[in-house]
Amino acid sequence: MEHGQVDTSPVTASTTASEDVARLTRWADDFPEPGVTFADLTPVFADAKAFRDVIDALVDVGDGADLVAGIDARGFLLGAGVALALDAGVLAVRKAGKLPPPVLTREYQLEYGTASLEIPADGIELAGRRVLVIDDVLATGGTLAASAELLTAAGAEVIGIAVVLEIEALGGRSRLAGHPVTSLLRV
Repeated sequence: MEHGQVDTSPVTASTTASEDVARLTRWADDFPEPGVTFADLTPVFADAKAFRDVIDALVDVGDGADLVAGIDARGFLLGAGVALALDAGVLAVRKAGKLPPPVLTREYQLEYGTASLEIPADGIELAGRRVLVIDDVLATGGTLAASAELLTAAGAEVIGIAVVLEIEALGGRSRLAGHPVTSLLRV
């Protein structure tokens, strides 16, 4: 835009959230191990306006969801806020060993090892539920892919995957083929 011109493009919740995330994310080199750069969104969540902007932007992509699945642990914060705004239920997708049996489990690869995720195998009827999966960061895509597989195996329909921050160089989006993916900020 040239000097003196006014930007008349609409400011959306997603635009505002992207700016907040870019401004407040703290980057930590060599964490949790050498060679890994960790995106710490704690400052984003601790800022009331930024947190509201992020929740509002994620709500915008959740139309039609009757359940929001938040991934352990930062996804819990986001998922609960989005679920309340959508008048939907919320499901915590947990790290292995945090839920009583019976559970459904998926193991997956991280950029620095392996892990497992679990959801209850009974007590919650997932068949036919329309689920929005939410997490803080999309890196290699293993966590989100495992979550989507877990929910699909339980009979749910994953209507979308939404993250606050996507690290494009790690190629995680390619592991989520077949699911609409929304990132508030791609770096």
